[in-house]
Amino acid sequence: MIQFRRAGGRERKFGAESLLVLGFLAIILVGTVLLALPVSSKSGRSVGLFNSLFTATSAVCVTGLVAVDTCTTFSVFGQAVLLGLIEVGGLGFMAFATMIMVMLGRRISLKGRMLIRESMNGASLSDLSGVTRLYLMLALGIELIGAGLLSIRFIPMFGLRRGLWMALFHAVSAFCNAGFDLFGGFSSLTAFAHDPLVLLTVALLIVLGGLGFSVILEALRNRQGFRGLTLHARIVLMLTPLLLLAGTLFYLLAEWKGADTLAPLGAGDKLMNAFFQSVTMRTAGFNSIDLSRLKDGSKLFSCLLMMIGASPASTGGGMKTTTVAVFALLMLSVVKGEGEVNIARRRLSGDVTRRALAVVALFMTMLIVGSLAVSLIEDGRFALADVMFEASSAMGTVGVSAIGTPNLRPASRAVLLPMMFLGRIGPLTLAIALARKQGNARKLSKYPEEKIMIG
Repeated sequence: MIQFRRAGGRERKFGAESLLVLGFLAIILVGTVLLALPVSSKSGRSVGLFNSLFTATSAVCVTGLVAVDTCTTFSVFGQAVLLGLIEVGGLGFMAFATMIMVMLGRRISLKGRMLIRESMNGASLSDLSGVTRLYLMLALGIELIGAGLLSIRFIPMFGLRRGLWMALFHAVSAFCNAGFDLFGGFSSLTAFAHDPLVLLTVALLIVLGGLGFSVILEALRNRQGFRGLTLHARIVLMLTPLLLLAGTLFYLLAEWKGADTLAPLGAGDKLMNAFFQSVTMRTAGFNSIDLSRLKDGSKLFSCLLMMIGASPASTGGGMKTTTVAVFALLMLSVVKGEGEVNIARRRLSGDVTRRALAVVALFMTMLIVGSLAVSLIEDGRFALADVMFEASSAMGTVGVSAIGTPNLRPASRAVLLPMMFLGRIGPLTLAIALARKQGNARKLSKYPEEKIMIG
């Protein structure tokens, strides 16, 4: 808990989750103002407050849904603003929030430091600034390496200055799982469907950004093999390749003969593009094939991948891989009639399983409500599968679209705004809020127990 003194000597207390939400809103507001300036537009005219708000929210929430074409609408200044918003919203959101709290360290209680540690998956309560600096250095290093690889392709295509800018922008956008691109015409990476250098570099950046800082650092430091990792890291490193493999196989089977998706490609390119879509659907937002041509089954499967998302303390969104793993283990324990949730000879606490249930319920509720709202607003203009695809993209902070976000009515885009925001901060805020309760004393009195019928 952090305290601020008001005029008159009164103090107002803000919990960590309140500061995170307010900070997020402040960043979006600043980004909206900057993007609305005439200098941010190539035409020299403001793109309007609503388009600026939508774009800033999408950038800070590292979603990638766009109301206007990024390349043809925004000037170099506007694109630089977008890049800054993506960086702060992705890798910098928790890092800068932590740095602010560390700077106010004398006002942060032990419980507050424990909340910060949990949100960052850090190991030490005493060296939060060191952990944050290491996180930023590691993330920036990965982004620069990715930019160097992409520049091999982009410099010959666009020239030295433009090629370096394109490489840096897309490396940051990929590592932060944002999905913004500068190729124009809402084309994303469809022009590179035959280019393994671009697609595999972007895919690797997306995967690394989605693993989470603590997992990357633990894997680099570990000298004892897989068994030497923490349970959290083992779950992430097991589930991530399984999801990537499942997605690749599904897209290969479903779209192998898709006339407007994988069918025109050779066998090797089919495998590469199926793998790329499996990667990017996990909150990244790029696409190398025309998503509007996907079969309905592929769109629904994509919704599932989007809702699962990346891993905790990463640059991605979604329910998170560990949340889904705990939820699956909980269901398995219920089916087996076990009173506890166990994995790898470890027992998960009741607090962890309850939080997993809460996050899943929150996401599914918001997805259903958002999909229904957009469907009612559009009044049959788009198929339900496409509407769910768009809503899942917003909730999972993915950024892909099968119908083209600008084609939606303004009211529908207004519905997507809070979905992007809640999709990015909802599970994190909920986890922190529930973690805060863990330190509270247990009630000495309890209400009488009574059973209700379930199922």
